[in-house]
Amino acid sequence: MDICRDFRSIRLPFPRWGMACDQIYIFQHTFIVRVYSINMETRKVQVTGGSTYTVSLPKEWATRNDISGGNVIEFHPQEDSLLLTPRRDEEKIEGTLDITGLEGDELMRAVVTMYVSGFDIITLETSQVTAAQRRSIRDATQGLVGLEVIGETSSRVRLQDLLDSSELSMHNAVTRMRLVSTTMLADAVNALIEDDDELAADVVQRDDDVDRLWSMVSRVFRSVLRDPSAAAEIGLDRETCFDYHSSARQLERVGDHAAKIATHARTLGAPPAEAVEAMQALHDEATEIIEMGMDALLEEESERATRLANDARERVTGIDELARAVDDQIRELEPQQAQSLGLIVDSLSRSADYGGNVAETALQNAAPKP
Repeated sequence: MDICRDFRSIRLPFPRWGMACDQIYIFQHTFIVRVYSINMETRKVQVTGGSTYTVSLPKEWATRNDISGGNVIEFHPQEDSLLLTPRRDEEKIEGTLDITGLEGDELMRAVVTMYVSGFDIITLETSQVTAAQRRSIRDATQGLVGLEVIGETSSRVRLQDLLDSSELSMHNAVTRMRLVSTTMLADAVNALIEDDDELAADVVQRDDDVDRLWSMVSRVFRSVLRDPSAAAEIGLDRETCFDYHSSARQLERVGDHAAKIATHARTLGAPPAEAVEAMQALHDEATEIIEMGMDALLEEESERATRLANDARERVTGIDELARAVDDQIRELEPQQAQSLGLIVDSLSRSADYGGNVAETALQNAAPKP
């Protein structure tokens, strides 16, 4: 269920009340507690001692969360609202997955899903872990930040995230993804133009770096959704985390298309000279849109952020014209080569669109808050 604008991505229903993240909002101006649930309750604020405001907690919620006299409740200010959550002892979140019948990419995706979902300790079980399964598990852990194998038997493999989430910076991860993905895009085009197979192979390998950062951002983002204290630990509010997560997804797609271009470059010769200039212009414009969108997202001054984002969005409309210019140059080529170059043009156009999506997120972030 949707909670409010600030937490538009949370959809975590709980039993009976359907309350998201077992949270209570206290709105300062009305001094009323509102529980966002199927059966919303309200509480009037009482004044004790002439200066202290007090409010009672719903008994069912307190009972379900093992809250009794003397327990500590955490308060998390969120602009004009206040989040209340039970204080939890710091403990590792453990999860177990039956991997019977899972192999290769399917098994790797299962490990990534458990990691992104927020489990600190992951136990993978089956009657007999095969050598192929062990290889897939190790390949998956190598592609995830902080995850290591901590124990193995014939029937199980235990993994643990050894990094503290508070030490992980979404801001640094997103800015790193920006650098890696745009550099990959430039190198992929250069590999095509210069017929450099070694550079193309390197671009394909670097896509793993972008994927690793994307998984880390997703893990931190989900932890922030589950636990308000996680947002305080990483120093970002939830809405900013949402915007970073959304933009990181666009950058991950740019990395995918850079790898796709590099893959085609390894099977193609250099494009004709008349097509190189048009293709380079398309790449330069796509990269500029991505850079402008990211500059807008990271800009703290709202007017400048809005101006940059609008400029980026306007430039997206000119991408089709540049793409047509390249198509005109490759139309008379041998059909197989023309088709492959057409797919490269499509990847560059899509990369520009992803930059435009980042700019759209920046516009929303810079807009006045209700």
